[in-house]
Amino acid sequence: MKGDEESVPSPPATEGKPVRAFVALSLPAALQDAVAVSIGGLKQALPGVRFVRAEGVHVTLRFLGWTRAAVLSSMEAPLSAAAAACPPLEVAVRGLGMFPPRGSPRVLWLGTEMPPAVHALQAACEGAAVAAGFERETRAFHPHLTLGRWRDRARRPALPAVDLGSGRIDRLGLFRSQLRSSASEYTLLAVFPLRGDGGR
Repeated sequence: MKGDEESVPSPPATEGKPVRAFVALSLPAALQDAVAVSIGGLKQALPGVRFVRAEGVHVTLRFLGWTRAAVLSSMEAPLSAAAAACPPLEVAVRGLGMFPPRGSPRVLWLGTEMPPAVHALQAACEGAAVAAGFERETRAFHPHLTLGRWRDRARRPALPAVDLGSGRIDRLGLFRSQLRSSASEYTLLAVFPLRGDGGR
């Protein structure tokens, strides 16, 4: 995923068409590379899982679903303010898990450990989404990295220990998601630096 500018506008082709979007934190390059290596090993251990593209792994703060480019544009100012108020985040990536917590697994995830500031950032993103007209999210925020989904019903497997170390996240992103036959493809629409200065 690319985008070093303060804000990358939506491509003109999306202006009048529905856009499937979400707000998320991307991993630094070193952790993305570690996730790619981990996925390569897990494919052998968990053949029933359809894995995501390693370069697209992210921590979702607010999934928006289908909307319009104009609605996303209206969220850029509050998202920028939320990011400006949040300091860069030190994240540790370790521990595999499954959703749901019991029964046949559907989603394989990798755990993240972040400072409390991420919860304030997520709450601000939620507020921006509600102000833009989205329904309030009722599920509790559980920061994680989705690695893949089981294709069919399966027994709960024993999961190997995974510890990928830690890194620094310094930007918030607004993304478009396009569904492909192999895996979803993500495009960065806007990026907002985490500064911790409240926008000063």
